[in-house]
Amino acid sequence: MNLLRDRTSGTPTFKSESNSDPRILHAQALKSPRIDRSIYNNLITLYSKINLLHSSLRLFNQIPSPNIVSWTSLITAYSNSPLSLTFFLSMLRHPILPNQRTLASLFKTCVSLPHCLFFGLSLHALSFKLSVNTQPFSGSALINFYSKYRLPGNARKVFDEMPERDEVCFSAVIVGLAQNSKPLESLSLFAVMKSCNVGSTMYSVSAALRAVADLAALEQCRMIHGHAVVTGFDKNVIVGSALVDGYGKTGLVSDARKVFDENIEVMNIVGWNALMAGYAQQGDKNSVVELFRLMENGGFVPDEYSFLAVLSGFYNAGLVGKVEMWLKRMKVEYGIEPGLEHYTCLVGALGRAGRLEDAERITMTMPVKPDAAVWRSLLSSCAHHGAADMALRMSRRLLKLDPNDDSAYAIAANVLSVAGRWVEVAEMRKLMKDRRVKKEGGKSWIEVKGKVHVFWAGDRRHEITEEIYAKLAELMKEIEKLGYKPIWDEMLHEVGKGEKREALWYHSEKLALAYGIVSGTAPPGKPLRIVKNLRICKDCHEAFKYISRVIEREIIVRDVNRYHKFLNGSCTCGDIW
Repeated sequence: MNLLRDRTSGTPTFKSESNSDPRILHAQALKSPRIDRSIYNNLITLYSKINLLHSSLRLFNQIPSPNIVSWTSLITAYSNSPLSLTFFLSMLRHPILPNQRTLASLFKTCVSLPHCLFFGLSLHALSFKLSVNTQPFSGSALINFYSKYRLPGNARKVFDEMPERDEVCFSAVIVGLAQNSKPLESLSLFAVMKSCNVGSTMYSVSAALRAVADLAALEQCRMIHGHAVVTGFDKNVIVGSALVDGYGKTGLVSDARKVFDENIEVMNIVGWNALMAGYAQQGDKNSVVELFRLMENGGFVPDEYSFLAVLSGFYNAGLVGKVEMWLKRMKVEYGIEPGLEHYTCLVGALGRAGRLEDAERITMTMPVKPDAAVWRSLLSSCAHHGAADMALRMSRRLLKLDPNDDSAYAIAANVLSVAGRWVEVAEMRKLMKDRRVKKEGGKSWIEVKGKVHVFWAGDRRHEITEEIYAKLAELMKEIEKLGYKPIWDEMLHEVGKGEKREALWYHSEKLALAYGIVSGTAPPGKPLRIVKNLRICKDCHEAFKYISRVIEREIIVRDVNRYHKFLNGSCTCGDIW
């Protein structure tokens, strides 16, 4: 940027030039007999970009009559500081009203600073009064504000009220919904964006891939990958890492590896960690460790997420000794202090191995305060090993943190019922009822021709319900001939003892599987892919092993913990999950 003199007015103006030092431009301006206010405004912005905020403020104070651009430049310069809000209030007292760019900067400040939700809500009210709440700059910033404060419904409402939506507005809402566990809505809006011929950005594409990863929707992942290739975003490091994560979480780690290898020159630590996490979810600890070493040889320094992938890989493989060893290496050799998720892997591995007392000791003595996930992991381990007394104790600890955690009641009631302690089961049920806690419903989904079909336990809302239930009944009869016997353990707290065994048949994952077979979701020889929001129950796990023999096809289930690949009557998890 350089200063040139306007031939008509003699006033200095800016000419863009890269790497210009604002102090040089400022000195040139001072030599001029008359400086236009726009010069000051631009210099305020330039000083802020090289982090000379005191110079920006001093320059602002030299402006005789600051206009809205001057105030906006100053507010934007201090957007990561509470002073931004102070300057805004000063501006109102002059009085000067904000425009959409001013409000966009202020919404950004409310996101970057803690405890600014109510200030942001006041700004929204002001933007509404000034009729700038639906303009592109302020609207997209407002969507981001609500998304960061975990209010995706508000963000969507702001978006829906905007008469004109550009790629930035679409990106903001697609990202916000994906980050707030609204993957179906995020993908839906991505499709709307394409149908409206609005251009995508690397942020909208990567967010759509994040939504795909949450749903494990393979066909959607492939379609968005194709879109990324057409638009040229597939070589972008952010989109490339999201593709690796997407394919990894849909279970196709081989495709994730292919994308990774094609983009290895631009891959950063995020991409490496995403690929390692994909292998870890499969329990492929050898590939995780191999990648870890390749990453180090490539000059990357492992971070906490790298170690989380390694620990998860050994946890899913059931190797508690390796989990202990790598946690120690993390601290001693790499100087990284393990966080809550790392200790959760250790506690889960110890519990799964039956070392319940060791798991409890680690939980009580680790340097970070245990959260609900740690106690829930230990509670599940107690249930798996039938340790009723310890399970009851763990459930009480969990309920101290969250009295509305349905799993604390359900798992404890389950293990107590298996032990025949019916009085305590009744007490647990009563406590759950008194507190009005409802058990989270199990739901599963399967992707058919790019569309995600969701099923709940006992669901009868699907348009071909009769065919689904008929196919499921047929499958259950076939596997009974092969020796399948129902596992009642995990349903005793849900139904009375005299309930018919068919109640066990209609779990969501079984319905999704039956629909997948009826609809012909995959050609012969290709696996059926199902995703569940909770841990797959023992009976469904056992039934799927038998069903894989009946239909002579691979069944892949991703539950909340890991991937299960059923083929020829066995599962890759080794019945440890």
